[in-house]
Amino acid sequence: MDAVLARAEQVAREDLVMFVNACFSCTGQREFYNDARGQAVSIEFLHAYILGNYRRLYARTLAAGINHFNQAQIILNLLATGKQTLAGDRREEGALIAAALRGLPPQRAFRVLEVLRERRINNRRTRAIVQEYLEGRPDLGFDAIKYRAKLRAAVAHGHLKLEGELNPFLFHGWRKRVYTTPLLEKFRQAHYDESALFELPFTVAEGLAVKHGIPRDVFLTRIEPRLTAAERLRLQGAAAREDGVTLALELGRVPLTKLALYVLSLKAEVRRERRAELHAALEQAAARTLRRASVPLGRVAAVLDNSFSASGSTEKRRRPLGVALAAHYLLAASAREYRAFWTNPVEDPLLMGARGQTDLATPLLDALDWMPHLVVVVSDGYDNDPPNAVAEVTRVFRTKLDPARRTSIVHANPVFASELHAPRGLGTLVPTVGVRDAEDLPTVLGFARFAEGAAPLSELEDYLAARVRRLLERGQRSQAPVAPQEAAEETPAAEEEE
Repeated sequence: MDAVLARAEQVAREDLVMFVNACFSCTGQREFYNDARGQAVSIEFLHAYILGNYRRLYARTLAAGINHFNQAQIILNLLATGKQTLAGDRREEGALIAAALRGLPPQRAFRVLEVLRERRINNRRTRAIVQEYLEGRPDLGFDAIKYRAKLRAAVAHGHLKLEGELNPFLFHGWRKRVYTTPLLEKFRQAHYDESALFELPFTVAEGLAVKHGIPRDVFLTRIEPRLTAAERLRLQGAAAREDGVTLALELGRVPLTKLALYVLSLKAEVRRERRAELHAALEQAAARTLRRASVPLGRVAAVLDNSFSASGSTEKRRRPLGVALAAHYLLAASAREYRAFWTNPVEDPLLMGARGQTDLATPLLDALDWMPHLVVVVSDGYDNDPPNAVAEVTRVFRTKLDPARRTSIVHANPVFASELHAPRGLGTLVPTVGVRDAEDLPTVLGFARFAEGAAPLSELEDYLAARVRRLLERGQRSQAPVAPQEAAEETPAAEEEE
């Protein structure tokens, strides 16, 4: 009987570790080796399986730091199956859903509300959570302009009544009256007066500019003060290439991984000319990340994959390479001593590209020879030059050279392998954890002990419970209003996880 219980606990731990890893790395989009359809089918199966067998832990995964795409799926699945919630878990589950919904980027949160209507999920708890979310928004007038169709769908679906002029604006036609709310009135005027559209959010003004026949370069120049940091980042390349417009970009505000992807999108000669500026910006972004989630480390070696598969896919262009570059800067900032070992050695990481086969064994041997306390391998896991060499290297290292495990090895994988329902690993002796961004590293390094198999299920449950408490306590403290322009930051379409 004890053996049966032990085996059941082991299976549960393995299931949950696989699911959390998938929720860090999978976004349902095409990868270098897998198409979007396979990704979607694989992650949907995992969600259904974990929801059906471990509902409490499924809900608590919302607090584990997983990506927004999977947070949204969990919220939808929990709200759709509310009748299956145990009475003792209702309060915590509802609080987790509400906190996770508040934490999503606005465009993704409003998409969740839209899907609730599409799936006809309209129970009492759903209506209460939607109402609470809308009441907590810093400026619903701004949302009514920027996310008009989605907000209208959510209000109609939940039979909600918004304050002031918002209900007439959404449902009675914006042409039928003059509004006292300045932003709503500017939206009305912008359909007739092109000067008014430059006071609207960029995504709304863009369509009206086409209607008024405003040349693209003129529009971008005049709307620039209204652009959010993410919009500036997304428009940089196309604006300069197609419209001859240079947009001012404050690199100090760009998150680390997005900044790394922006750097890699620049031509080599531009990177060379701006090397000092870009290097300083990446160092500053890494320092900002560590101020939010500090992980002081000792002697650290990073094995970083810049093989051709790191170029990603059309939907996630250069993302694996961008994560590796961002991880390089993050680990350098957090370690007392640090060295990087690339699969294709480079003199300057800022000037590199993705090329060649994936030889992880050679840089791993060089890293181990340096005798670090921790080795972090950032790779998609397709170790093919020669195949499976890392598994053999780590077997010999663990059994012959380091049986006491003085050196820890962790594999951080930004790519979800749909056929495995998990990020691809590097053998049984190296724990693999999924990541979306390099910013996930502080979280997943703490989670690696569960992926290694040494920690029991009870410790994993305690870990998730502790993260739930922190999330809910933080949510209660941080209800301060956010500037609407800042709250509406967009994620570049080609990189949206979520």
